[in-house]
Amino acid sequence: MAKYQAYAEYKDSGVEWLGEIPSHWDLRKFKHHFRSAMGETILGADLIEDGKLPVYSATEGDHFFGYVNSSSVVLEKGDFVIPARGNSIGFPKLVVTTSTCSQTTIYAKMHKKIHSKFTFYYLLGCKPYLFQFVQTAIPQITVEEVKNNHLVHPSLEEQIQIANFLDHETAKIDHLIEKQQQLIELLKEKRQAVISHAVTKGLDPNVPMKDSGVAWLGEVPEHWVVSKLKYIKSHGHNAFVDGPFGSNLKSEHFVEDGDVYVIESNFATTGNLEPSNLKKITTKHFETICRSEAKGGDIIIAKIGARFGSSSILPILDKKAVVSGNSLKLTVNCKICDVNYANKLLQHLKNEGAIDDGVNGSAQPALSLGGLNTLPFLLPPLDEQIKIIQSLDLKVSKIDQVISQAKKQILLMQERRTALISAAVTGKIDVRHWQAPMVAEADTELSA
Repeated sequence: MAKYQAYAEYKDSGVEWLGEIPSHWDLRKFKHHFRSAMGETILGADLIEDGKLPVYSATEGDHFFGYVNSSSVVLEKGDFVIPARGNSIGFPKLVVTTSTCSQTTIYAKMHKKIHSKFTFYYLLGCKPYLFQFVQTAIPQITVEEVKNNHLVHPSLEEQIQIANFLDHETAKIDHLIEKQQQLIELLKEKRQAVISHAVTKGLDPNVPMKDSGVAWLGEVPEHWVVSKLKYIKSHGHNAFVDGPFGSNLKSEHFVEDGDVYVIESNFATTGNLEPSNLKKITTKHFETICRSEAKGGDIIIAKIGARFGSSSILPILDKKAVVSGNSLKLTVNCKICDVNYANKLLQHLKNEGAIDDGVNGSAQPALSLGGLNTLPFLLPPLDEQIKIIQSLDLKVSKIDQVISQAKKQILLMQERRTALISAAVTGKIDVRHWQAPMVAEADTELSA
């Protein structure tokens, strides 16, 4: 914030977290300007596809929950909706059209003039201090807390100036964040393209090719074997199995001091595993479902859910483990197939949609062992598989480093955005003399 000047004179606000404010600013309670109450009880069954009133809920973002035709709570442009619980608790939503809100939110209707956009930025910039969660089973904020929150009050002219300044500056930051997000998506696409090419075409661009006989595979290196997934599994017992069915593994089986980990499908989709967060069962119960045991080096595949078909290699753990009912376990025959190559090829098959051929026809789509067993699977010679993985590790690592740097840049810009908003709405910086750049200058700023 070094580029911005402070105000000439300050006074103690009397609020510890707020500290000093400009000497000509007032401090009021939120209820001085807004009438607040809980939203109306609106259930999913009450919603219609296209009604007169869109419904705000405690979901993240500004999108609507659905529509109703009438409500005892009618909000107008410039009012506020504050999620009282859920992931977006305390994040203000500035109402942009005639609407209503659900019982998971607190609404605030203006009854004494104050600039809505300035208030929005104030609520956003001071959120950590304004909304202290009530620590119940479900954390929530209360109407009384909202009503009695402190609200700074510069002149209306100054409120408008601060809001205009923040509109401009946050738009610049948001534009830069969007460019970094676009870069990340392009890098992810490049990452997948590098993997896909390596596991289906190999590393030698001059190798003779042949028709694979599989439409979505096209041509493959002539010396590669077009096999099926069932032929790469280990010859051992229960090499390719699903998790326990239904009542064989339920929440009542989980114990705090269990001896056996339960590996769920979220590991397959993320590749992240923290043993201390895993559910556990007793050895006694494990013995009844040991068919679904998973060991370090096995591939865990998500069986159901939005990311079915995603896969990750299970690391070596300090306890035995079983896969849950929403997962599959594949033990690869290491004499003919490298497990890292197998996992990369599975990820390619997922990305191409080929793994959908292994989905059963039930109401909730799920991968079936029978369908996956017949999935086409490419087998280069084992030494070539290892070379492919070594090459991919190097190339993918470089791409991941750039992605990591882009994510760090986004985080820094988000932190700057938050700090700038907080500084402006609490009077730590003086923007009264700020002027919006001309259109040509603004375009130059955004394209920089």
